[in-house]
Amino acid sequence: MYCKENRDAIKVNNNACFQSVMNDLKVQPRECCLFAVNAGRIHSATVKTANVTKSTVNVEWAEKGITKGKEVGTEFVFGDTSRPNKQFYQMIEEYRETLEKVPMSLSDPVKPHRICVCVRKRPLNKKELAKKEIDVVTIPGNGALLLHEPKQKVDLTKYLENQTFHFDYSFDEDSTNDLLYRFTAKPLVKTIFEGGMATCFAYGQTGSGKTHTMGGDFSGKSQNSSKGIYALAAQDVFTLLMQKRYADMDLCPYVTFFEIYNGKVFDLLNKKAKLRVLEDEKQQVNVVGLQEVPVSSVDDVIKMIERGSACRTSGQTFANASSSRSHAVLQVILRRRNFLHGKFSLVDLAGNERGTDVSNNDRHTIVETAEINRSLLALKECIRSLGQNSEHIPFRMSKLTQVLRDSFIGENSRTCMIAMISPGMSSCEYTLNTLRYANSMVTLHTHSSEHTHPEQWAAIYAAAPGEQLGVWCLAQGHLSRGIEGGESNVHSLPPPTIPAGTRLKPTTFGLRVQLSNH
Repeated sequence: MYCKENRDAIKVNNNACFQSVMNDLKVQPRECCLFAVNAGRIHSATVKTANVTKSTVNVEWAEKGITKGKEVGTEFVFGDTSRPNKQFYQMIEEYRETLEKVPMSLSDPVKPHRICVCVRKRPLNKKELAKKEIDVVTIPGNGALLLHEPKQKVDLTKYLENQTFHFDYSFDEDSTNDLLYRFTAKPLVKTIFEGGMATCFAYGQTGSGKTHTMGGDFSGKSQNSSKGIYALAAQDVFTLLMQKRYADMDLCPYVTFFEIYNGKVFDLLNKKAKLRVLEDEKQQVNVVGLQEVPVSSVDDVIKMIERGSACRTSGQTFANASSSRSHAVLQVILRRRNFLHGKFSLVDLAGNERGTDVSNNDRHTIVETAEINRSLLALKECIRSLGQNSEHIPFRMSKLTQVLRDSFIGENSRTCMIAMISPGMSSCEYTLNTLRYANSMVTLHTHSSEHTHPEQWAAIYAAAPGEQLGVWCLAQGHLSRGIEGGESNVHSLPPPTIPAGTRLKPTTFGLRVQLSNH
């Protein structure tokens, strides 16, 4: 980068902020005309304003007689040639230029979902910024997410594989916990007042921001829990308890907080007492000895959150010096005359990772990681079975799925999954795994018949009575192939009712073609 006035090259230290560079030039930001690198093209750009906090500048340049302007990072202005994988960086930025972003806001409508699956991208952290990591995730909005996976051909030519995912909601790095809460856990709160079960859980790689999302802001060992989903949900619970409609129901709120570590359950509000998980003759799961603490305000809940979080098991991993190594479950319980009325389970899942990603290879840590991954696999299999309307749901595969059993079954139950992802290029493989895991959860939407392809219903019931069964079998085969080849959003079709005495006919070739084209 050169200053037009003196043509002297300016080298920017990694730790130097924009303002200090401007002071070195002894000119004001708006008077300094620079050569800016922008998405692989070089412009003679004039800096108008600088944002020191965000390390960005607003620049203007003339292109084909038209004045153009935008906000860019200081690495563009200073022509940072020391960035690793700069070619990938420029390719991603050029691709982003073609996208139209629609950021979410608090004024957007909330869509009704029995099962809600969303994804949240965290900002690059200090460690990633110091290493000049490339951000490989783009959130254009409307539930879409793009992962720019860097690839290299045999002849060493670099290219991007841009993979698109669609969820109910997608939140970018600028989204706040308040915004996230409005669209995820907040719609579930009323469920427990109506006698139902609600579950909200955060899933993702260690260090992806799960505990920040659920528990609030952390600074060293101190914690501000008031802005986490735990506390925001508690706030809404007490707000609804004050409404006349529910005040007359004589509902009493309680809180439990426990962790599941290495297949064992510990009470975080009772000196980490070891608990037993038992199933009664009605197949109701009970955590024996779990302490239910009565609460009368949000402050009471926050105290319980901070008290329990301080006891939670953590450990060092490759991605995080203090990673949560247990699944933490905070439950807000409503009782009416000592009988369970509703329950909201808020789950901060342990970080998923490979055994090779722990900082040391001692047996204890390897077993710990294996147990975490086993329980996450069990959760996935349970939800997959529910999505396929299976008669057998393997809840007993892990303590996690046993404890959450009543949250997934029953007509009056609602669930929300928040998939947390890290945007750095070094985390690309983990991010892709998280997105695939979350994508498999979308199959739960198949409980509704609105997701059945209307073309397949039409093909069945437009056929002659004798051909309907044959067409139905073809449809089922088509659906099963779709499920095998990926995550299908199509629910199995019920067989048609064939009048008694109807002579069955072979399915025509035309109907085969009609089904195969859908």
